[in-house]
Amino acid sequence: MSIQQAVDFIKAHKSFLIASHTNMEGDALGSQLGFYFLARKLGKRAVMINNEDIPYGYEFLPALDKIRRFGKGTSGLEFDCFVTVDCSDLERTGEVRLANKSNKPVLNIDHHISNSNFGAANWVDPLASSASEMVYRLYKKMGVPLDRDSALALYAGILTDTGSFRYSNTSAATHLMAGELLAYGIDVPGIYKNIYGSIPYSDLRFLTRILPSMKTALNARVVWFEVDKRLLRKQKGISFDLSETLLTFARTLKGLEVAVLFRENLVAGREVRVNLRSQGKVDVNKIANFFGGGGHKSASGCTVKGLPLKDVRTAVLKKIRSEFRSLGL
Repeated sequence: MSIQQAVDFIKAHKSFLIASHTNMEGDALGSQLGFYFLARKLGKRAVMINNEDIPYGYEFLPALDKIRRFGKGTSGLEFDCFVTVDCSDLERTGEVRLANKSNKPVLNIDHHISNSNFGAANWVDPLASSASEMVYRLYKKMGVPLDRDSALALYAGILTDTGSFRYSNTSAATHLMAGELLAYGIDVPGIYKNIYGSIPYSDLRFLTRILPSMKTALNARVVWFEVDKRLLRKQKGISFDLSETLLTFARTLKGLEVAVLFRENLVAGREVRVNLRSQGKVDVNKIANFFGGGGHKSASGCTVKGLPLKDVRTAVLKKIRSEFRSLGL
């Protein structure tokens, strides 16, 4: 599906429920807010609903008070199009998908290579740096002017999903978009400080308890961390993006190819969240997909149910070793 078909789908509908994925981060919020502002500028009705509260570090974003949490006054909402942004499958919206009881058509806007094309309309572009970039392109295609609020939301989304313009999904076009968004007077140092430079002391201490668990394999070309329920119970909540912080740190290791974080689900039974990052040679989307997940070639994840953490770790590392052998690494 092309961007023009997405534009036609938007024009054909009058009201939207806009959702993004669970465990929100910058691109989820940036693309969601960006689409909300776009819809409003087009004279459409729109409401945003998410599965959880706004994560720590994103309080600077505009119109956060317009985002509702599922279950809090979200029943009986009327809309004629269910929009998902930055979601590779409908399950990624969490319970928010249950708000679409009438099975209104779904517009799926996403950049994950693992996207299952679950919508009535699917605009999926794996070459895009972020879902926020795709929403930016909708503004341009539809001739809708940007303003400071929309520029701030979209810039935050592009910034985070490109790793501050360090990842391989950063292109010349990405920098041109960012340059235009900067022209709206957004506070770049302030954005960076809010997202990356405001970790609470208690959370930083928590990191010092995780780092000793770091292990390596294949001559330190693979590194992994484990966070079990025991550690999580002691912490009593995490206010920052643990996986991104740990795995970004791990990617600074010389000679590294793949970094992995295994984290037990504190409230579920046997359930382990696995986040994978690659330096580019190993396609971690293939590994995540093998376990029912997905994402990008260099950044993916999956949730493995029914097995203890040690068995999940053994299975994932076995699959990583298999990928290394197939690539001759």
